[in-house]
Amino acid sequence: MGSEMCISVSSYVFTTDGHVVDLPPTATSVDFAYRVHTEIGHCTRGAKVNGRIVPLTYQLKTGEQIEILTSKEARPSRDWLNQDSGYINTARARAKVAHWFKLQAKDTNQEEGRLLLMRELDRLDLARVPLSEVATAMNMKNAEDLFAAIGAGDIRLGQVVSYISRQTDIKQPQQELPLLKAATVASKNKDISIRGVGHLLTQIAQCCQPVPGDDISGYVTLGRGVSVHRQDCENIMHHERTEPQRILEVSWGGKVSQMYPVDIDISAYDRTGLLRDVSLVLANSDVNVVAVNTKSEKKDHLAHMQITVEIDSLSKLGRVLNKLNQLPNVLTVRRSRSYG
Repeated sequence: MGSEMCISVSSYVFTTDGHVVDLPPTATSVDFAYRVHTEIGHCTRGAKVNGRIVPLTYQLKTGEQIEILTSKEARPSRDWLNQDSGYINTARARAKVAHWFKLQAKDTNQEEGRLLLMRELDRLDLARVPLSEVATAMNMKNAEDLFAAIGAGDIRLGQVVSYISRQTDIKQPQQELPLLKAATVASKNKDISIRGVGHLLTQIAQCCQPVPGDDISGYVTLGRGVSVHRQDCENIMHHERTEPQRILEVSWGGKVSQMYPVDIDISAYDRTGLLRDVSLVLANSDVNVVAVNTKSEKKDHLAHMQITVEIDSLSKLGRVLNKLNQLPNVLTVRRSRSYG
């Protein structure tokens, strides 16, 4: 009991000028820096206690003299906001670091949030609603603030998507029902037939990019027809568990009438002429290339390519992948997905 009565509620440390600063007992060097001045905290790159270099996670003790080492190029680290990392143990310092990141990354957060939301709406085949209305419902001034909040993690993406889903159901509660009866609606893709229904408006899902020869399933969307997925697609498997009444049996027709985009990922040891050899294989295979994105890792001497090609069958895709895999220095060749 006696030791409990002696627990200190503050630590008193000294600056290099001899000034006393009071801090909570678990305060670190970073907490001290922000206690002295916000800009010192932002520019902290190290600390000395009693003339000895210590980690920024070092918890200060009463009577110690501390010196903060700063640099104009130094910036706060996101690790500081991780409570388990031990860098910050005071609410004051944590708030200042969080505010710094919000100011610095607002534009980045806006773009990241916009991409996250748009991709999720596409993935779930949700009809678009005015995002200004969604922002207002989320207590945001406009769509840009909504995007920034999603990107910064202040608002959960699932919360926004759930609201949009509810609004879509309210505005179009019966749209999927007449869609099932509309057997006379012309299909944009005559390669696909829907069992027991006839030809409906269909679209190829970009999350898994099915091609003729893949086992496929259909999902009845709200206002956008039937979305066709590969049967092993994570999204269609999720729909089968949560909305089985909206799953349709679909199949490929006998004769293919159009080409289908497929993303191919290639990893290889970087070398002169690699892209040329890949392009030659595709050209000799009579495959049209729609887009090419390459990235090199000089440290590991690796090259990564994502190539979008147009394919008319699964068997042809298999032959192309096999030829690419035989190229010198190639490590992996695989069919990829557009959205994770």
